[in-house]
Amino acid sequence: MTNVKSISTPHNNRKATGHDVTRLSDGHLEKVTSWGEAVSGMSYVYRPSTVDALQDILMLARRSGRTVGFRGGGNSYGDAAINSENMLVDLRRLKRILEWNPATGRIRVEPGVTLAELWQYVIEDGWWPPVATGTSMTTIGGSAAMNVHGKNAYRVGPLGEHILEFDLMLPSGEVITCNREENQDVFHAAIGGFGMLGIFISLTLQMKRIYSGLLDVATEPKASLGEMFTFFHEYAADSDYIVGWIDSMARGNALGRGDVHRANYLPPGADPQPAQTLRLENQHIGPNLFGVVPRSIIWLFMRPFLRKSGVQLTNWGKYLTDNLGGAKRYRQPHVQFHFLLDYVPDFKKAYQPIGLIQYQPFIPKETAHDAFAEILSLCQRRDLPNFLTVLKRHRPDDFLMSYAVDGFSMAMDFRITRENRQRLIWLTREMDEIVLAAGGRFYFAKDSTLRAETAEAFLGPERIAQFRALKARCDPDGLLATDLWRRLFER
Repeated sequence: MTNVKSISTPHNNRKATGHDVTRLSDGHLEKVTSWGEAVSGMSYVYRPSTVDALQDILMLARRSGRTVGFRGGGNSYGDAAINSENMLVDLRRLKRILEWNPATGRIRVEPGVTLAELWQYVIEDGWWPPVATGTSMTTIGGSAAMNVHGKNAYRVGPLGEHILEFDLMLPSGEVITCNREENQDVFHAAIGGFGMLGIFISLTLQMKRIYSGLLDVATEPKASLGEMFTFFHEYAADSDYIVGWIDSMARGNALGRGDVHRANYLPPGADPQPAQTLRLENQHIGPNLFGVVPRSIIWLFMRPFLRKSGVQLTNWGKYLTDNLGGAKRYRQPHVQFHFLLDYVPDFKKAYQPIGLIQYQPFIPKETAHDAFAEILSLCQRRDLPNFLTVLKRHRPDDFLMSYAVDGFSMAMDFRITRENRQRLIWLTREMDEIVLAAGGRFYFAKDSTLRAETAEAFLGPERIAQFRALKARCDPDGLLATDLWRRLFER
């Protein structure tokens, strides 16, 4: 699963001509890893800070005979932001807020602006990002390229539904404006198109109006996967957010037990001090756990528990604590509710020396319960426990390469070791078959194991052909590529 490649000849389908091919400087050569650190590659990395510099990089790629891939916050679990043996453009220096209208909640940003920078910019004016991922370290450009979702996907859809317009730089250097009227085919394909049609150089989004820095939150333990699904069905219409945690080690009648969290925005007037709760200093996750233990070192204490016995103990303890407390209701700052992955900075280090992968299938509501139960049981039979399991509700969308269904997703973290590597690959293939049989889909932001035939099975040949045609139009020379593109679509 680790994929470190040495630099030799350009690894692409573009042929350099003549004898004047530009040699790239070894000073740009770096090892680039996925967020879970299980996948890596050597790339020539460039970090432009202006749009003109981006155009220069595209010209350099043509002269050097290399392809170009793009990288934002580097939060993809797989190879979506890796371009082995070729050029990789890190967009994090393109991070300006270009326009902001606090009366309408419309904001235009460069692609390197992070979700953290976005919410910090708008919250004191009474606005919040309409879609928030589990970490605030994602960039807006990367989030658009993967069309990310949050705990409210079943109500508001993915991020793309809240992007009003974007400017896209094509590999030729030309910039086109895309929205739902102008270049609408490119609009619906570049969002979720994992960077294969062009570069977002600006994006205009609609923020969500809020009247408090707090959310009304309710948590409740559930004794089985069936109870979890029942809760989602009963409360989805009355909740702005719902997310479930599943004890992946529970068996028998307790299979899929866990707890659910749901939250609602406060209506106008419900917060007696909105000006205070909306202040930045009342939103941040503190640097210390319980005011004592630095969060930056908590991953060290996690490491002994990242084995089967440790996961069993941790999950049992969490479920027992939640069950003894019963249902709870409280108010919580937006940041503390949304960005659970930021509570333990660099928690991925606990999975070293090799890393982790995440497997997240999306399955229609009619078949999701049985498919997820089968997957949980399969992981137990194969003795490959997933260490963190999260359940979400979704709705379909109209983006070309969509992963969404009218149903549910279940995200599972797997630790990779030298001993389980091959068994884990076999497990993902078995799970792929369960997902496809249930009419499910996959998410390229999380994927690191799909095969080309699996991608074609869930997207369908017609959808892939349509995307290829758009890529041929936007990128006729095949300048844009990543390891994910080559793995799944470049045959």
